[in-house]
Amino acid sequence: MKSGSDNTAEVVTFGCRLNTYESEVMKKHAAEAGLENTVIFNTCAVTAEATRQARQAIRRARKESPDVKIIVTGCAAQVNPDEFIAMAEVDQVMGNEEKLHAENYKNFGPDFGLEKSEKPLINDIMAVRETANHLIEGYAERTRAFVQVQNGCDHRCSFCIIPYGRGNSRSVPAGDVVAQVKRLVDNGYNEVIITGVDITSYGPDLPGKPSLGTLCQKILKLVPDLKRLRLSSIDSIEADEALFQVITQEERMMPHLHLSLQSGDDMILKRMKRRHSRQDSIDFFNRVRAARPDVVFGADIIAGFPTETEEMFQNSLKLVTECDLTYLHVFPYSIREGTPAARMPQVDKQIRKERAARLRALGDQQFDRYMTSQIGKSLSILVEKHLPEDKSVIGHTEYFAPAKIMALYSLDNLKPGYIAKARVTGYENGILITELDP
Repeated sequence: MKSGSDNTAEVVTFGCRLNTYESEVMKKHAAEAGLENTVIFNTCAVTAEATRQARQAIRRARKESPDVKIIVTGCAAQVNPDEFIAMAEVDQVMGNEEKLHAENYKNFGPDFGLEKSEKPLINDIMAVRETANHLIEGYAERTRAFVQVQNGCDHRCSFCIIPYGRGNSRSVPAGDVVAQVKRLVDNGYNEVIITGVDITSYGPDLPGKPSLGTLCQKILKLVPDLKRLRLSSIDSIEADEALFQVITQEERMMPHLHLSLQSGDDMILKRMKRRHSRQDSIDFFNRVRAARPDVVFGADIIAGFPTETEEMFQNSLKLVTECDLTYLHVFPYSIREGTPAARMPQVDKQIRKERAARLRALGDQQFDRYMTSQIGKSLSILVEKHLPEDKSVIGHTEYFAPAKIMALYSLDNLKPGYIAKARVTGYENGILITELDP
């Protein structure tokens, strides 16, 4: 956290990859405005725990640096600004749209100061009709880059507060997206991750109604020097034929997909107001694997959703193994006030935690089994960080598996962002151990 002598602005990011992207935009605006001795918290509202962690970090920042100025933004601030304005530690609150506009940071610059405000800079997020493309030069860690193609969500899953923090779905024009990807590749990035709130809903609000699939095809065609394109989380029920083709036929599209499944039980999916069934998910996995057998899948799953019985929960456990999922993001159901699910009969909190633990344990087994299966294979690893103490570097494979390259001689040729070919020799503590191919 900041010290009083450090006059540069710092952005602390919680939550999703979209927040990571937006934090880079905010850093740029804060620097251009000359914002000093300030910490900006970019919060998440996906669970009550995420909001609690943000409040805790804010209090800790004030305690460590009494003279620092604190601005709070992000989904938690958008959904419940009064909660943060009421905190004695907070000087100002900004909404999710306002945080992306450079002019709002000028009011906080050295010529203006920043006094405690009782009025947050927040407007009606549902009134926002377009998502502007914010050109950024790169990221603090120069390895992979995130590009926002979409924001908001038109769906109203019964458990989810995010549409009220992000607004309705709106897309970034394809030409702007391609220009941003090209800019990042020209600046040395070999991997780009397409991100947004609901990226498979991309395009209906744009002229010609392009889809995520056609956008990815355009990126790969018009930016031939891009070595890796990766998707964040997708909703398989929205995947069209163009997206299927790019996933299964384009080598530069990474063979790793993360799906928003949420449950493996049809009744729970219905009560969640999801638009897919259990069989829809199984069919998608099978179809993709039939066309590209090496694709590795991850998924978001909620444990202990209201009315979930043990039998219903077992259907989620079975789906993990039936679909051979490798990466699980498991969430015990979190009550979000104002959502329909908050008014449903609740599962006991301890049972929610216990089911989440069982899901995570199964996920760990699946992950270990997959990682062990990689021993002996040659993989492409995007270098992310040097570990000089044991002459190694760490990064991720094309399948998003964490990996360590043991460099027997020198790290000089393994710069962050470089893609190295390496052979897997072992698996330890959640990381593949590899050596460079001769």
